[in-house]
Amino acid sequence: MAEAKIQAEARTEFGKGAARRIRRADKVPAVLYGHGTDPVHLSLPGHDTMLALKHGGANALLSIEIDGSSQLALPKQVQRDPIRGFLEHLDLIVVRRGEKVVVDVPVHLVGEAAPDTLVVTETGQLSIEAEATHIPEAIEVSIEGAAVGTQILAKDLSLPAGSTLHVDEDHLIVNVTNAPTAEELEEELAEAEAEVGIERDESEEAAEAEAAAAEGEGAAEGDAGGDAGGEDQSGGA
Repeated sequence: MAEAKIQAEARTEFGKGAARRIRRADKVPAVLYGHGTDPVHLSLPGHDTMLALKHGGANALLSIEIDGSSQLALPKQVQRDPIRGFLEHLDLIVVRRGEKVVVDVPVHLVGEAAPDTLVVTETGQLSIEAEATHIPEAIEVSIEGAAVGTQILAKDLSLPAGSTLHVDEDHLIVNVTNAPTAEELEEELAEAEAEVGIERDESEEAAEAEAAAAEGEGAAEGDAGGDAGGEDQSGGA
C-alpha cells in the first residue's frame, strides 16, 4: 500500500471550541501515539486527509510530515459527522517499517455462483496480521460456479505474501445456500411485519379483490348486452 503524505501542524489549543475552530479552517484535529511515545496533538489538512482515507481505506498508511520529520501511522479510530460525513477527529497509531500489525481487512467476493443460489457473506471483515507497509486493501474470495452447500472457510483463502490469519482457520467466511422461493420471501416478510407490530388488513385486501372481480364481471356483461342489442337491431332491419 502506497504511503499518503500528510502535512500536519502541531496543536497547542484543546477543547471543543478549539476543535470547532480547526474544522472551520477545513482541518481535522488528530492525536498521534504509540511505541511508548507521548501523544502528539495535530491538525491535518481536511481535503488531503479525506482523500487518503478514501483511497487507502480504513488501513490507509499515512506519512505524517511535521517540523521537518516524518512518521508512519495507521488510523486507529476515525470519527465522522453522522449527517454530512466530514472528518471530525482521528486517532493515529505510530508504526515502523517491517513491523507486524493486526488489522481488519474487507472481504470482496468475485465471480458468480451457480444459478438459484443465495450467497451469504458471513464475515465481511477478516482479521489478519501483516506488515504495516504491506497491508492489503481487501481479500478477494472467488465464488465462481459455487454450488449449494459450498462453504468457504478462512483456511481456504489465498492471502498476500507476508500476511497470516488472525482468526481460527475454520472461521466461516462465505456460505452458499438455496435461493428462497417467492412463497418463502412472502412468509419472511409477514413474520418481520408481525415482529414490528404491523398487521395486514386481510378483509380490506379481500374486499379490493372482490371489487376488482365484480368490475370485471360487470364489464363482461356489458359487452355481452351490447352484442345482443346489436343483433336485435340488425334483425329488425
